[in-house]
Amino acid sequence: MRGRVGEEAGADRVGANRGTDAGGRLLEAYRLLLDAFGPQGWWPAEGDFEMAVGAILTQSTAWVNVEKAIANLKEAGLMSPEGIEGASLDQLARLVVPSGYFNAKARKLKSLSRFLFEQHGGSLASLFHVKRPGIREQLLSVWGIGPETADSIILYGAHQPVFVVDAYTRRTFSRLGFSSLMASYDQLQRFFADHLEPDVPLLKEYHALIVVHGKSICRPTPLCPRCPLLDLCPYGPARTGP
Repeated sequence: MRGRVGEEAGADRVGANRGTDAGGRLLEAYRLLLDAFGPQGWWPAEGDFEMAVGAILTQSTAWVNVEKAIANLKEAGLMSPEGIEGASLDQLARLVVPSGYFNAKARKLKSLSRFLFEQHGGSLASLFHVKRPGIREQLLSVWGIGPETADSIILYGAHQPVFVVDAYTRRTFSRLGFSSLMASYDQLQRFFADHLEPDVPLLKEYHALIVVHGKSICRPTPLCPRCPLLDLCPYGPARTGP
């Protein structure tokens, strides 16, 4: 018997729909999002280090603000592990002001560059040769890098298969009845890993589509009548009526 679904269900509801072909429903949701929004081509960066910097700077801010901070770092000639390592915290903080929490983010960039020099001779390529779970463990040891940031770097930088869970994922898939807002990061990630192939292009595109959907439609107050996932969603019809 199915229990409650959507935002009111508890953490034990992660994977509640496995008996109803969760993998098929996840792929159907992916196809509907792709039809609605088109390929996203995410992550927008000119190199792997810029991608990793962006993953740190995008914490708690909109991407448009990250772009301004990245442009500042490039103009100052600091978009490299050597550049970050050689800059002062004050200089970095001034440059990343547009991304918000600039003092903390300057420290996080310093922590990343220091880690790369201490563990990998300043080479991001050396880090990316480490396979999971080792690469994840190393990234999580860096001050300021949590699971979402680490997994973003692993997927989009190292091109290794891992599903990135963010606030948009949590909100959208709790409403679709797959999970709960109370589920842990690891529970949600494990659910997607259990039901999707470890296909890097698919995982990249799926995450990017979830982000654009969460920003534009599945907001805290969602625009359900415009939602391409409405037919899959037990939450939307309850709000919109028959």
